[in-house]
Amino acid sequence: MAYNIVYITTKDKTEAEMIGKVLIESKLAACVNIIDGMKSIYRWEGKIEEGNEVILIAKTKDTLVPELTEKVKSVHSYSCPCVVALPITGGNDEYLGWIASETD
Repeated sequence: MAYNIVYITTKDKTEAEMIGKVLIESKLAACVNIIDGMKSIYRWEGKIEEGNEVILIAKTKDTLVPELTEKVKSVHSYSCPCVVALPITGGNDEYLGWIASETD
């Protein structure tokens, strides 16, 4: 079985917590981590923007990434949220098995 870490950015901690709970309750992720205090610099609609954001990292099965992405898009405040999946290429087999058991 293949697993992914999904990197998501949100406008604030409240939104990150809401999205995290939605992903856990729907069994699309086994665990989420919330990291507050990130500064982002990016180009949006032709202008360079700066702002504070919060990182949400979800651990899930590779097969659930498309559904997880659609769920995030349906509840996120951004019109084009950052949702990027990165493959897990190794690690603690017991932990990876736990991800499998806690997701659909």
